[in-house]
Amino acid sequence: MDLGVPPVLQRLAGARRVLISGAGGGFDLFVGLPLYFYLKPRVEEVFLANMSFASLTPEVGRRVALALTEVDADTQGSEEYFPERVLCQWFRTRGEEVSIYCFQRTGVVTLIDAWTKLVDKLGLDAVVLADGGTDSLMRGDEVGLGTPQEDLASIAAVHSLQLPCKILSCLGFGVDTFDGVCHARFLENSAALQKKGGFLGAFSLLPEMSESRLFLEAVDYATAALCGSPSVVSNSIASALEGHFGDHHRTWRTKGSRLFISPLMSMYWSYEVDAVARRCLYLKELLQTRSYSDVDRVVHEFRKQYPPMRAWEAIPY
Repeated sequence: MDLGVPPVLQRLAGARRVLISGAGGGFDLFVGLPLYFYLKPRVEEVFLANMSFASLTPEVGRRVALALTEVDADTQGSEEYFPERVLCQWFRTRGEEVSIYCFQRTGVVTLIDAWTKLVDKLGLDAVVLADGGTDSLMRGDEVGLGTPQEDLASIAAVHSLQLPCKILSCLGFGVDTFDGVCHARFLENSAALQKKGGFLGAFSLLPEMSESRLFLEAVDYATAALCGSPSVVSNSIASALEGHFGDHHRTWRTKGSRLFISPLMSMYWSYEVDAVARRCLYLKELLQTRSYSDVDRVVHEFRKQYPPMRAWEAIPY
């Protein structure tokens, strides 16, 4: 490895056709945008996807597989919440026509089928799962898991793919505190992955970077377009990029809560997907799920059967 290049970018250096996909749905795709902008001039082609919370009825977009729909700036759908279409519309304001592949929230068996069809359709040799926050690293025995269902379903599905490069990148350290995630446990899990060679290091986004500026533009466009449901995660990361610290609120959605914005929030933490998947204590059960309710049931039954073993621990200062 070269000290001058982050290990995650070294891993992607040999890729030709890359897919950046939001792991946990909603605005997770937005946190993968800086990587998309970095890779676009450096690889043959880079694509975008997301685990979608939008209503993807049969008449919405172009159906690629049972649980996979391709949307663009002209796709019909909800005006209240459709961040994937809004992102396509933002690209159009820049003179670019970009489509986004939307995975439905479903079980891992169904997702594997959708992912396999997309890998074949696009000729992919690399996938990056983007997580807004860090709860995707919770293996199941922590005091708080955050909202792991979508993240772990995506990780389990991508783990099953035969690809030379599969990466998980987390952006937004600290935003999961209010979902009960202990960040000492996140750091502990990162250390355990480092022992196994599965941690690909961390690096900061800075406001002077062109990738950061484009990310901020996209977030601001989406915040204005979806003013009834602005992204807490994306706007918190934007606050960190803008140099804010502590209890800074960029949107109305966080008013009344206490935030801890810091430079740690605008750092990418990256991992080998297979290494993360193998540490999940309920991976075997996840791999058998066929619906989202199955995924939800697996998580809740695991927590009932195996109470948390690793208690909350404050990060010492």
